Amino acid sequence: MLGVLSGPGGMGKTALALQWAHSVHDRFTGGQLYVDLAGFSGTTPVLPGEALGMFLRSLGVSPQRVPVELAEQASLYRSLLAGRSVLVVLDNAYSAGQVRTLIPSSPGCAALVTSRTRLTGLVADGARLLDVGPLGMTSAVRLLAKSVGDDRVAQEDAPARTLVGMCGGLPIAVRVAAARLVARPRWPVRRVVAELSDEQVRLAQLSRKAELSVQTTFDLSYRTLSDTTAVLYRRLALHPGREFGPELASSLLDNDAEAVLEELVEASLVEEIGEDRYRFHDLLRLHAREKAGTDDAPEDQQLAQRRMLEWYLAAAAIADMVVTPHRRRLPYAFIAEPAELPVFDARQDALDWLDRERVNLIGAGQIALSQGWAELAWHLCDVMWPLLLHRKHYNDRVGIDERGVAAARRWGNAFAEADMLKRLGRVSATLKRFDDADRYLRASIERASSIDDRRGIADAREALGLLYLDLGRPEEALAEFEALVEENRVLHADRSLGLTLVNLGKTYTALGRVDEAARSLADAATTFDGLDTPDPYNKARVSLADAHVQLLAGEVDHASDTGEQVLDLMGSLGSGQGMAEAHEVLAEVADRRGNTTLAIEHLEQSLNLLTHLGSSRATSVRNRLQALANALARDGNEA
Repeated sequence: MLGVLSGPGGMGKTALALQWAHSVHDRFTGGQLYVDLAGFSGTTPVLPGEALGMFLRSLGVSPQRVPVELAEQASLYRSLLAGRSVLVVLDNAYSAGQVRTLIPSSPGCAALVTSRTRLTGLVADGARLLDVGPLGMTSAVRLLAKSVGDDRVAQEDAPARTLVGMCGGLPIAVRVAAARLVARPRWPVRRVVAELSDEQVRLAQLSRKAELSVQTTFDLSYRTLSDTTAVLYRRLALHPGREFGPELASSLLDNDAEAVLEELVEASLVEEIGEDRYRFHDLLRLHAREKAGTDDAPEDQQLAQRRMLEWYLAAAAIADMVVTPHRRRLPYAFIAEPAELPVFDARQDALDWLDRERVNLIGAGQIALSQGWAELAWHLCDVMWPLLLHRKHYNDRVGIDERGVAAARRWGNAFAEADMLKRLGRVSATLKRFDDADRYLRASIERASSIDDRRGIADAREALGLLYLDLGRPEEALAEFEALVEENRVLHADRSLGLTLVNLGKTYTALGRVDEAARSLADAATTFDGLDTPDPYNKARVSLADAHVQLLAGEVDHASDTGEQVLDLMGSLGSGQGMAEAHEVLAEVADRRGNTTLAIEHLEQSLNLLTHLGSSRATSVRNRLQALANALARDGNEA
């Protein structure tokens, strides 16, 4: 048996290996051999011949009889272990070559190797590679309590959990924090939490003593990197989120970064968490950022960071074009044309990519604005529109749209400001912040008017009409939408015309005017069918609105068929909101047919989707669900 424990320095590999060795000592009747190979100690690593000499002497060979040549040492070592049951622990190995001659070949023996590198070269020797990750919260708190005392930790459970969280579950960091508390027995745990709260000095606080220093531990691994890999390590510290892919890394090197990333993974400085997905441990990210500050000129750091943010913009713009090819956009001039960009075979793939990179895109926008790159910051908000349209993320959306407004104002672009004000107004209405919605939408109309952007004015008025519907003022909504039908025809804005006709149909439905609603929706369907670029999402919205008209007209069977079709369509388009609304239609159909159980099932599906999206509609669906459940219970009791 051959096992390799790998992980960053300070992760507790040695402690784990020794603990396991102690737990299985009865299984190895021939004893155990241990050597610290000093692979990352800052001194010269132990040579295989030196280690074999130590082992041979431990096995009873007198110093005078230890062979000089490595091959003879290895042969004697193998012969002495033959037929014996011995566990060999090879700690802190530098490379596969350093340990290969030390691995016993006897069937009764086993070897356990620890290293900061993954030693994939040993796989050919039958090695099983095991990555040692950070401690979980419970284990990390237990390690802290072991040093400072159970009572002290129990009295400050929340600060203790915060403290080990700041240490990222890294055992050496937890021990450093614990040593600080042991040295100050009257200090509360929250005092050390306060010391570590500033990320800028956290690594220094965990490196006060050379003999127990997180900084020194990481430095030893960093020094082993090739120049190119060290550059990537430092530049990745500027990344806006925790996770990233190889394409992003390539944008920082002007060439394929996969081999360089592999070196970082091998050195346990970056963790591979999935196929083409990597992340930093929090403390390693701080270390890499510190190295960037000392090893790179400020202008080089700034250029690397801007290229990284622009790569995210370019990649997200491709996804945006796949999902919403029809909307108005502003051009952006990249400082260097990004490469290694993703390709999406379908709109669902593009939406999934945007969702997976959501945190990074939000972080990129925040960094761009803080750096004063207002135009870039606005575009990074703008390209998230298809994700926000289909997957909602309402709480994120408010912050994104607010940042978009701020960026547009700093940039001084009236179109950009009006567009973001409109988006902010619409999400405010969705979240039932109606006063804010009204203020933002009127500001959008005013800003668009200042540049005579009739299309922008019409779009903001469209949102204002929807606000009237939300407020239960359908007559005002009707006047707005009827005027907008004519305006969009004058502007030859066919897609906007289709949207207005849908909203006009909804307004007629709210007013109980079935025939006019049906005609308006039929016109909307015809308009969408005539577009040069298909718009399947809004075509599905026409059908959804049709289902409501059919219910109003008492055409339950038609509404059922339409609702099922819309449910399938919205599912294929990745629209949770559309699926939720389709389930509400089908719930109403089931209720009218007297199938309360099925109605409840549809409402539960809708509620799950809306809750996941963070939609305020979840409240009304929950109330409707509760009413049906109560009715079903009453019917059961009466029976």
